[in-house]
Amino acid sequence: MRKIKLVEVRSEIAAGTRGASLGIDALKIASLDKTSDFFTRFDPINVPDANNFLWKGNRFPHAKYIDGVYQVLKNVYSTIESLRLEKKFPIVLAGDHSTAAGTIMGIKAAHPEKRLGVIWIDAHADLHTPYTTPSGNMHGMPLAMCIKTDNLDCQVNEPTTEAVQYWEKIKKIGGDFPKINAQDIVFISVRDTEEPEDYLIKKYNIKNFTTDEVRSLGVKKVSEQALEVLKDCDQIYISFDVDSLDSSISVGTGTPVPHGLTVEEALALNTELIKDKRVCCWEIVEVNPTLDTENIMAENAFDILEATTKSLVENF
Repeated sequence: MRKIKLVEVRSEIAAGTRGASLGIDALKIASLDKTSDFFTRFDPINVPDANNFLWKGNRFPHAKYIDGVYQVLKNVYSTIESLRLEKKFPIVLAGDHSTAAGTIMGIKAAHPEKRLGVIWIDAHADLHTPYTTPSGNMHGMPLAMCIKTDNLDCQVNEPTTEAVQYWEKIKKIGGDFPKINAQDIVFISVRDTEEPEDYLIKKYNIKNFTTDEVRSLGVKKVSEQALEVLKDCDQIYISFDVDSLDSSISVGTGTPVPHGLTVEEALALNTELIKDKRVCCWEIVEVNPTLDTENIMAENAFDILEATTKSLVENF
């Protein structure tokens, strides 16, 4: 059996809406409501966050709290690198999605010789940079960090010198090279992108399985095809953002988008994909219970977390 390690990252400084740091505790409350012993089975690691930067105010309009984001990414990176060197399988519960860059950097640092593929189940492509972002929220930038792009062809912003210095440091965490090839990214249900992201998706021919394709082809076929795109990769990391779910059910997340997956589709996708022996890390992000008085988002997310972990355990 894979040695699973739960990794808790209560970071929310890169999100536009406050509250994602509470998502992990919301998942735990959901598990209690469902009388599940899930959280008693794993001894979690808690990665230090930098949410205290929020009290200081933001100095970087095109890369909000980038000084704090840099700290968190380094913390996540070193935690994940250590776990992978110990041959542990990290299941990451995180707040905002920016920390996924630290996860990818850590996986790559542990085994730099291995080609790493990414399956990104999300409403958003997260390929913005400080030069292209419309919001400045850095949870829209983790994949750009990892493919080491500035996307200056689509530049609309002039970030400050200090912001650029932090951005350069972030891209170099774990080594001064791209941690993944852009063509080794597979999107599922990405449906809310801006022109600079569309430019990169087209430039690198990044495959996106739309919600309609998930429905017409079926989960099994989409999973097979997604893994086939990554056939030359030695390792695969799956990142599941709960805003990939349809906005009718994903009220408890900061950026809900219509025409997303159902809970059943997301559960089936994650449990199917994680059966691939190359998968080395799985992550769930962006549960925000402050937007959801009934904790329904966390309950749905917990069902997906529990089922995916069960599938992982059963298939090894």
